[in-house]
Amino acid sequence: MEQPSKEAKVHQVFERIAPQYDPMNSIISFQLHKRWRKDVMKRMSVQAGSVIADVCCGTGEWSLALAEAVGPTGEVTGVDFSGQMLSVAANKSRPENSGPIIWQIGNAMALDFADDQFDYVTIGFGLRNVEDHQQVLQELYRITKPGGMVVCLETSQPEIPGWKQLFRFYFHYIMPFFGKLFAKSFQEYAWLQESAHSFPGKEQLRDDFEQAGFRDVQIKSYAGGVTAMHMGFKP
Repeated sequence: MEQPSKEAKVHQVFERIAPQYDPMNSIISFQLHKRWRKDVMKRMSVQAGSVIADVCCGTGEWSLALAEAVGPTGEVTGVDFSGQMLSVAANKSRPENSGPIIWQIGNAMALDFADDQFDYVTIGFGLRNVEDHQQVLQELYRITKPGGMVVCLETSQPEIPGWKQLFRFYFHYIMPFFGKLFAKSFQEYAWLQESAHSFPGKEQLRDDFEQAGFRDVQIKSYAGGVTAMHMGFKP
């Protein structure tokens, strides 16, 4: 029997877990994902009136924060290939005085945007789930304006002895157990740990950013390397 592609498998996973995604995200990250995103937003220094694409936006948490940052004169487009995740996002209330958000179904490997369209492009905890992350980085580069910024927040590979093994144990055993206990989704969360395990470390991902054309690529690690931010600029 032919195995489904990674894209088909990931789509099935997120369609299934969409209603529980936000509370489960807080459980498995011990609420740290909010702190990480807040720090990344500080580093981005988003300018009011900017036009932003949030790729693999999921349930829209980062899109909403970006819309607040750009204000009424800016605009955010949240793109995801899961209609269920976008449905959750669209039902969330926007902060007062935030910019408009367009929710759009799309594939990160072939984005339906013109070249040089956005001031900022973000992708949060989505790059590890695509079929070819290098192709996605090239797409993010293509749609960013010259002088613009692409920011990725993603799981990484801890390098500290002991912590590295503990992280792998947590992702391999504990996270799927939490998925079964709180979301009745053991297989889906087992897949998410698999995708995190096979994703490149922060230095390799910096090389991948540079290969896609980005310059001055900055890295910031969180929680001992469990997660990392990569910020690259389009010349």
